[in-house]
Amino acid sequence: MKSKLEYIWLDGSFPTQGLRSKTKILSDFSGKLEDAPLWSFDCSSTQQATGGSSDLLLKPVAIFPDPARKNGWLVMTEVLNADGTAHPTNGRATIDDEDADFWFGFEQEYFLWDPATNLPLGFPAGGYPAPQGQYYCSVGAKNAFGREIIEEHLDICLEAGLNVEGINAEVAAGQWEFQVFAKGAAVAGDETWVARYLLERTAEKYGVAINWHCKPLGDTDWNGSGMHANFSNSVLRTCGSKETYEKICSAFAPADIIKAHIDVYGADNHLRLTGKHETQSIDKFSFGVSDRGASIRIPIATVEKGWKGWLEDRRPNSAADPYKVAARIIKTVHSVK
Repeated sequence: MKSKLEYIWLDGSFPTQGLRSKTKILSDFSGKLEDAPLWSFDCSSTQQATGGSSDLLLKPVAIFPDPARKNGWLVMTEVLNADGTAHPTNGRATIDDEDADFWFGFEQEYFLWDPATNLPLGFPAGGYPAPQGQYYCSVGAKNAFGREIIEEHLDICLEAGLNVEGINAEVAAGQWEFQVFAKGAAVAGDETWVARYLLERTAEKYGVAINWHCKPLGDTDWNGSGMHANFSNSVLRTCGSKETYEKICSAFAPADIIKAHIDVYGADNHLRLTGKHETQSIDKFSFGVSDRGASIRIPIATVEKGWKGWLEDRRPNSAADPYKVAARIIKTVHSVK
């Protein structure tokens, strides 16, 4: 029997990397990651090299059954140089979490986008629908747009074995969210990227695009899109100490650390982090219990469990690379002695 292996990787587009994929046909494939071979690609066409030296390697790092294809597999890969070292566009290689001590939950917001009108689904051509407020967690044809796409996407993700933990309609018309959780930063990044890939491919069937930009409706009162990063390590899960939580949160506060995080939290984040719409200003840092206007929110559940739980960094935007976001958070948490 022949199997279709869809190799998925991140290209060199700047400032926001895009998804690429191609299919390899293998006979009698076992379905195991270790049996998915290295592959190469023409990186001169993906903004990752010049034509004179255009071969890079795709190293499989995660594999999932592909429910939408007969005998299909989804193979998430990382990009390596020809000598086997990590390519500069490989954010996964920057993660320092070998023992998978860190757990991440990413809340991925996005807009379903109508290419014909260049507006979100639910927006009339050349205008706006009713003001936001009625769309969040909504139901009904006047409120929820594109549900058939997000329901199909959810089913495919679950059938593939991705740990998607929920979906909901978001604040703006045509805006939705899914949440991915995993133990291990690299695993969380793998599953978030594969879920993004499946969303793009599912929407493609309906002639709908996915807009990952953090503020696609520009300087308006319509909400932007984020990718809130919920994270914990063994210390946060077990310390039982308010002081420890405050010490870790404070490590994110210095100006140079704020910049280091914002640098990998997605392009054009200044358009979203304005201090409005449940955000903190991009040049400020704050944390607080249940404070959705803070840079980092301490969930009330963490407090109620005796300061044992997780934190939520609300600054990453919808187009951010979850690998790079996780790597930067881990580095800051590791700096606390």
